[in-house]
Amino acid sequence: MTRFCPEVWEEDPVPEEVRGCEICGLYRQGTRMVWGEGNPEAKIMVILDNPGARESRGGESFVCGTRQTLQEAAFEVGFRKEELYVTYILKRRPVRAYDKPRTRELCMGHLRRQLEVKRPVLILCLGNVSVQCFFDRPEVDVKSLRGERHQVRGIPTVVSYHPLAVRRRPNLRKLFMADWMYLYKVYKQYI
Repeated sequence: MTRFCPEVWEEDPVPEEVRGCEICGLYRQGTRMVWGEGNPEAKIMVILDNPGARESRGGESFVCGTRQTLQEAAFEVGFRKEELYVTYILKRRPVRAYDKPRTRELCMGHLRRQLEVKRPVLILCLGNVSVQCFFDRPEVDVKSLRGERHQVRGIPTVVSYHPLAVRRRPNLRKLFMADWMYLYKVYKQYI
C-alpha cells in the first residue's frame, strides 16, 4: 500500500480582472487572495469556506491541517490530486472579525464566476458555511444533507463535514470517509 504524504498543491492564479478586488473588505486584513488549488481542469470542485494558512511565519509553503485531512481522505478512497480542484467561498483568509453574511454574499460572485468558467461535473461542499452559501439556504446543515446527491445550481453536489471539524472531533472521521467514498462512487458514474 502506498503511504500518504501531504503536499502543497499548485495554486490556480487569481484572474487579472479580480486580483485587486476590494468589494468585501477582507483585503484590509492583509491576507492574499487565493483563487483555488489543485487541477483547474478537474471534473470535481471541492468548496471550503475560506483558505487556511498557507505559509509559515518565515514565508515557507506548508500544508495546514484542513488541507492535510482533505488530501488524506481523497487519497484513501482512490482519488488522485489531478481529479480535484479546491476553491473557497471567501477568497481571502479572514484573521479578524468581519460582517460574515454580507462578505459571504459578496464573495459568492467569484464562486459563481468560477463555476461558469470551470464547469465542474460534480461538487463536494465541505462544512456548514460552504453548504449554506452554495445551496443559498442559511437554515441547512451538513448533518441533514450528507449521504445523498443534490442538484444545486445545475450541478450534482455531495456534502460532508469540514476537515477541521473532523480533526477536532475524531468521531466524525468515519462519516467523513463514508462521504468521500460516496463521492468517489458518484464520480465513477461520470467518467
